Amino acid sequence: MYFQEQKSGPMLTEIWVPLFIMLISISPSIFALLVVPPQSFPSIQSLSGRAAENSSLLQCLQVAPPTLSPGQDCQQTLMVHTFAFSYGQPFVGTYYPPACDFNRVVFNFTVTSAGRQFDRLALMYFDDVEIFRTSTAEPTRTGIIWRYAKDMSAYLALFRKPQKIVFDLGNLVDDTYTGKWNTTLTATFFNADNAIEPADVIIPISAQRSAANQSSAFIVPQSKAIDNLKLPQNAHKAVFTISACGQAEEEFWWSNVLSSGTGAFGNETTLYGHSPFRELQLFIDGHMAGVAWPFPVIFTGGIVPGFWRPIVGIDAFDLREDEIDISPFLPLLCDDKPHTFEIRVIGIDDDGRGNGKFTEGIGSNWVVTGKVFVWVDQGLNITTGTAIVTHAPEPSLQLYSTTRKGANGSVDTLDYSIQVSREISIDSIIYTSTGPKELFWRQNLTFSNAGSLRNQGNDQIMHQTTLGTARSSSGYDRSFEYPLWVISSYNAPSGGNLTIEAEMGRGKYAQQLGDLAFPNDWKTLDRLHAMANSSFLGSNTNNWQNGTASYLSVPAQKKSYGSGSTEQLFALSGTVKQQDTTVGAGAADQRTEELYRRHIIAANDSVVYDDESYGAQKVGRNRLLFPSQSTREDGVHEFAGSGVRAFLGRGPY
Repeated sequence: MYFQEQKSGPMLTEIWVPLFIMLISISPSIFALLVVPPQSFPSIQSLSGRAAENSSLLQCLQVAPPTLSPGQDCQQTLMVHTFAFSYGQPFVGTYYPPACDFNRVVFNFTVTSAGRQFDRLALMYFDDVEIFRTSTAEPTRTGIIWRYAKDMSAYLALFRKPQKIVFDLGNLVDDTYTGKWNTTLTATFFNADNAIEPADVIIPISAQRSAANQSSAFIVPQSKAIDNLKLPQNAHKAVFTISACGQAEEEFWWSNVLSSGTGAFGNETTLYGHSPFRELQLFIDGHMAGVAWPFPVIFTGGIVPGFWRPIVGIDAFDLREDEIDISPFLPLLCDDKPHTFEIRVIGIDDDGRGNGKFTEGIGSNWVVTGKVFVWVDQGLNITTGTAIVTHAPEPSLQLYSTTRKGANGSVDTLDYSIQVSREISIDSIIYTSTGPKELFWRQNLTFSNAGSLRNQGNDQIMHQTTLGTARSSSGYDRSFEYPLWVISSYNAPSGGNLTIEAEMGRGKYAQQLGDLAFPNDWKTLDRLHAMANSSFLGSNTNNWQNGTASYLSVPAQKKSYGSGSTEQLFALSGTVKQQDTTVGAGAADQRTEELYRRHIIAANDSVVYDDESYGAQKVGRNRLLFPSQSTREDGVHEFAGSGVRAFLGRGPY
């Protein structure tokens, strides 16, 4: 679906792909809502060889480019732990730097689980600094396994010193939900020739509860995400990163309605409000320093669990952070005094007449931390500078909501839409040992969401797009697009079986030049198969998922079943500077070189098509992988059961 396959003689592609085009095709009316990926995705390989052991377990995966990790000569096991009754009881350990020399660090995280269990959120800290946020796949009765590798070289300053490890993965086990999380986390240390320049100092903005062996996350809006800290006086670059995701009432924030419409269908159908828009705001001493418009992460129990086995949602195993260059604030921050940093999570409230305003009074809850990455001047000079000039006008809001009544006079349909746009610019000049330097941070963002709820709120169609650009004086330049559409329908009669049918399409597209706190994706890619000596200005990432799924909960059996199919298309390219030699051209031009791509299709717990390549070099071809271990005779698969609100963010419990 949405690609063209290159032909080179008969192959499995010609059998599997047309079959699954039929299986996961959608109606013309739905097709009109799709956001088609910006380019076709021809060839990519299989996963064979990655799962030589634990072959009896269902292999779950997040599609992501392979991470550079050349050997295991210097490796350390940081955690081997089983999370069972673990709410408020994180794993606590100690990290000591290895004896080897290193300038790169890669985590390898392996998890196995068998039984029935919900998806769970996990956060890892070095002392009070969050360094890794992930979530779990939902297990099968016979067991699942996944492995995820993540480059951690941005945190090199922390790996140089001993640290307390706090790994928080809250879980509950009872007679019905039996799945425990058996985890192993290792770190591999090595040297590599690269352009990664990690920060000299990393300072947390967190609840600072590691001394009590607890998670240091803020829970917003129940508490304020606020902290005071001092920066080194000789700082010449500072970047703030935000790690945040919605849980509970805020897990499906992107499917919420305007506050004026939450009661449209009466008390029988719960709808969450404060709009489908969320903004993460950073304030320094009460001054706006930048914002982040979050990527809509969907966890493995979200919408319909059948979407996410064995392929999980984009970023589900690696919830990535947003970055804000706060270097223009250094004239304020380098005075050897504490300064207040606050992260606010914002929604929108409206009056039902098209008027809206930002609000911190959203539902519960957002799990939030932040940190400041600081690069210091080699000299002892104190950084000074000019006054900070901030331009952050109120965002533009356009809201619409209306209801239509059915034949019996009650509201049958709620239609709503929202559009938001804003611009931010911050400027200053700093003086360091190298002289004066003009600093700036620019953001330009637009958001739109249109939705319709019908059949007393049982059916929903929503379509959302988030677009943005961010530029900094450091040479960082990023543009992104997060399209998302979901069509879902449920039937939940009192005391009867719950059924959910859904279709979805979502993407994460980004073009980035330069780095801020975290290295550009091309720098962490395992490129040993091709272009090992290449150097790039930046990268382009295109990531798209779409699929269909269904769910059935049978209270009389105390069991739930589901099925689904999901397709994912991923491509990573490096940006190269070239000289335009055409007549009359005098400026340097940019082109891209493909580094990695993958096209994968799964159905009912099995990967049925997988095509992978590094640049022009294929790694393998179209193999049938990971046959389902949990198939019932009717081909439907068992899942953890819950009320409709836990899956869709609306309706009854």
